[in-house]
Amino acid sequence: MSAHRPDPDLLLPPEVLDRWQQRVTDVAGEPVGQLFRAGLHRTLARTLHVLDDDTVFVITGDIPAMWLRDSATQMLPYLRLAAEDPQGPLADLLVGIVRRQTAFIAHDPYANAFNAEANGRCHEPRDLSDDPWLWERKYEVDSLCFPLLLAHQVWSATGRTDHLGDGFVRAATAAVETLDRETDHEARSDYRFVRPDSGPLETLDRDGLGTPVGVTGMTWSGFRPSDDACTYGYNVPANLMAVHVLRRLADLLPTEPALVARAADLADRLAAGIEQHGLIQHPVHGEIWAYEVDGLGRHVLMDDANMPGLLSLPLVSAVGADDERYQRTRSFVLSKDNPFYFVGSVAAGVGSPHTRDRYVWPIALAVEGLTTDDTARRHELLALIERTTAGTGHVHESFDVDDDSQFSRPWFSWADSMFCALALSLLD
Repeated sequence: MSAHRPDPDLLLPPEVLDRWQQRVTDVAGEPVGQLFRAGLHRTLARTLHVLDDDTVFVITGDIPAMWLRDSATQMLPYLRLAAEDPQGPLADLLVGIVRRQTAFIAHDPYANAFNAEANGRCHEPRDLSDDPWLWERKYEVDSLCFPLLLAHQVWSATGRTDHLGDGFVRAATAAVETLDRETDHEARSDYRFVRPDSGPLETLDRDGLGTPVGVTGMTWSGFRPSDDACTYGYNVPANLMAVHVLRRLADLLPTEPALVARAADLADRLAAGIEQHGLIQHPVHGEIWAYEVDGLGRHVLMDDANMPGLLSLPLVSAVGADDERYQRTRSFVLSKDNPFYFVGSVAAGVGSPHTRDRYVWPIALAVEGLTTDDTARRHELLALIERTTAGTGHVHESFDVDDDSQFSRPWFSWADSMFCALALSLLD
């Protein structure tokens, strides 16, 4: 399948980009405005590939594969811009991305990252999967949820429905069936993931089945949004996101009442499972959501910088930022009680076991800003991200809280986009 890169100046004309940059500069200063412009343009100029079928393949940045999660979150700031011209080329681009995502879900709902064509490229040749379309086959609940969320966001921002045809119905059906099947992973699922001779975050126990879980009503996930293996199979923020997107299908599929009803029933079961098994009583913070549980009495108390995480719930689920349970959970996440909250001389924020100890993620800093109504704090976080690029002009995946010249991934488009989304939020 051939591909070409679209002209970024057609997607976002320089005069339009100038206007948005000036608006950001007016509220946040010139350095933030310049990085905003660079990040917004860079994703359009370097990550997009229009395929023969007019769908759009999106790379993550310095890795030549399309992650279902990343390609949705990379588009977050463009939704607002596309709303100004619902039939314009930027809106067309968003439609094309959803159509590509849903084609991939229909192809294999258990995969998290794909190639632009069946070329056999992959992250690790020793994985069990030999499908040449798959870059990686780590099953993550959020990989099904983010394309459905983006589809709803495109519809909401532009009124467009041309991404909601037969291909979307096939993908939504596959997503619902998969999420339902994985409510009883032990008995009903044939999914396995084995990566030989790798660390515990890269493979699943019990010959790829994963650690034991009980039936809870929630849906199982092999891997977290970080692409790291779940300690326990029920990732609570991913389940909360699934509840949200399953219920939103009613907006998108008014001519598919049976599928909508099945999705709503599944959402109700997931929600009930979360209420029964996904909450813990913390001695300091009170009743909060756990990060992962197994339905057998064990849980993980932490948060991860990737989305969906506990901190990002108002962005990806129906949980409001003013929800009392969310506020208690947020207090935990942004405290020393979260083992992945790091404080240093340069920054303080949420990191991840996916990266080095005491490395904070700008994505999490942006999420912290996007989930607070404290305008002053949003300004602080935006300025913090801007001044911790080590002079590269790129928002990195993560950096050392004591030295931002020590960072991971020189170009990570998702981080650029989250910075841009935070900058746009100040215009409200």
